[in-house]
Order: sequence, then C-alpha cells, then structure tokens
Amino acid sequence: MSDVARLAGVSTATVSRVVNGRYGVSASTVAHVRSAIEQLGYETSLVATSLRRSRTNVLGLVTHSFQPYTAEVLKGVMDALSQSGFDLIIYANSDLYGTYSEGWEKRHLARLSGTLTDGCIVVTPWSKLESSTPLVAVDPATDSTVPSVMADNLAGATTAVEHLLDLGHRRIGFIAGRSGLAAALSREEGYRKALTDAGVPIDTTLIGRGDFNPASAVPLARELLSRPDRPTAIFAASDGMALKVVEVAKDLGLSVPGDLSVVGFDNILESALADPGLTTIDQSMYRLGHEAGRMLKSLVCGNWRGPRHIVLPTRLVVRGSTTAPRL
Repeated sequence: MSDVARLAGVSTATVSRVVNGRYGVSASTVAHVRSAIEQLGYETSLVATSLRRSRTNVLGLVTHSFQPYTAEVLKGVMDALSQSGFDLIIYANSDLYGTYSEGWEKRHLARLSGTLTDGCIVVTPWSKLESSTPLVAVDPATDSTVPSVMADNLAGATTAVEHLLDLGHRRIGFIAGRSGLAAALSREEGYRKALTDAGVPIDTTLIGRGDFNPASAVPLARELLSRPDRPTAIFAASDGMALKVVEVAKDLGLSVPGDLSVVGFDNILESALADPGLTTIDQSMYRLGHEAGRMLKSLVCGNWRGPRHIVLPTRLVVRGSTTAPRL
C-alpha cells in the first residue's frame, strides 16, 4: 500500500479508501490510484481484509483428491459464483487418488474457515462436519447434518441394475463404494432392490467392497471374473471403478460386452471416450456443483430460502458396454 501511495503521490489513507470503496476521494484521484495499483500489481491481503471486515468474499472448496468427478463439480461451482463477487479457494490432497487418514475434512476446514473463507463446500466428506462458518456437503457422509446436495443414488442404481435385468442378466456382480458415504449405501441398496423386485436371489459372494478409488476395483474384479461361475454383468458404484473392471476383463481374455456387460455410475467424460463406451448413470456432476455453489453463496449472504438437502434426478446412458448375455 505504501508503494502504491508513493507512485500515486497520495497518502496510504487515500489508497486505503480507494481500495475499500469508501467515500471522500475525487474521481480523478481514484483513477490515479487505480492506475498505480495496476502498474504495481497490488493485491489486498485476504487475512487483513477478513480481520477488518469479518468477511473475505472468498469461498472454499475442500476435496479429498482431484478426480474427474471433482473436476465436473468444480465447473458447476465456479459457474454458480460467476459475477457474484465471491472468489474461490480450492483445497485438496496433493495425490490424484491418494490415501488420506480419517479427519482430513476437519483439518482442511480448520485451515480455511473463518480467516480465509466465509464458507466452504466439501466434496464427498467421510465424516460428520463442523465449522464456525456455513458449509455445504456434496455427496455427504451418512451421519451428515449440514446442508447438502446429492443425486438420487437409490433410483439411479436401481435403474442401472434393471437395465441389466431387462437384457436378460441374472448373475450380476456389484462393486460398492466407500462405506460411510450416503451415496455408496444408496447405490448398494438400489442394486439389492432391483434384484429383489425381479425375484432374483441376492448372492452376497458377488458383492465386492471398493472405496470409489478406481484401483480398489482391480483385485475385486479379478476375483469375480476368475470364478468358474463368474457373473455375466457387473455394476460398479463409480465410472472409475467400472472402467477398471473393463480393463481386468480384457486382461483375462474376456470381451466387453460379449462375455461381460459393465455399468458404471457418474457419466464422467472418460466413460464416453472408452472402448467400448461405458453404459452408466448420469448424475449431472456439473449441476451438483452448481446447486452447491448457489446454496453456499446464499447461506453466507443470509438469504437462502430453499431446502437444506437437495436431491437431483439421475438418468441411464446406454453405450456399448452392455448387451444380452450369451446363452
């Protein structure tokens, strides 16, 4: 600020009034100071601003790791905040699919909440959240009580398995997501519901416990597909895991969809580009982010009037990874 004042030939108090939009400075002086600011690339300190105003006009997005799902959510959040006057800080684990100990959300939020941000969006938190500033969870934990946005995971999973049943499959494997996440539990419930409604007995030996990390699906898929009574189809709780199932099937000499039909959940870009294209459940990840950004912005401003928990519809996207089983 002192550098700006020297270049503009004014006092630091005048620079402060211009930066903070206060009255008492002539238009010509404002223009002169702003020119100096532009020349020097001056930016105000977020911490100093928050201490003065009790507001930073910055929101946070906290995530365990950056995956295709997270990237699509982020696009929606950024569009929701466009021209809102809020900036966005993204805080993530450095590894793309890195492991992280329990409580990662709380540590991240402790670093961001209050001083650097006015509120945060947490993507797929593993545990119950607490913060002194507004929070919105995208795909919350099962015991979450904070405002949230999620897809209708039960309906989506039910539709995915019904699609396989309609094709004639009866031995349908399932690779679940991380336990403790509401989405994972609902997707398994949908798998079980579709089989039960169709009168197909549930074989628990065909259910593998993944954690949404694509690599977790590899040993599970290899075990399922190496059985003499292997399933003719597998539904995976995420596209990342489903794509790994396809890789394992090919490594074992099985064709997809000839020998094995595969369905995922998410509709990430990679699912459309895969060979064959992956049949999946589209949960509109962009809209999840957009609704979360819109909700958090309104919560921070104190004018949110919508529901505390938003559930978005899903739809089946049929591609080349599914077909009728061979007789």
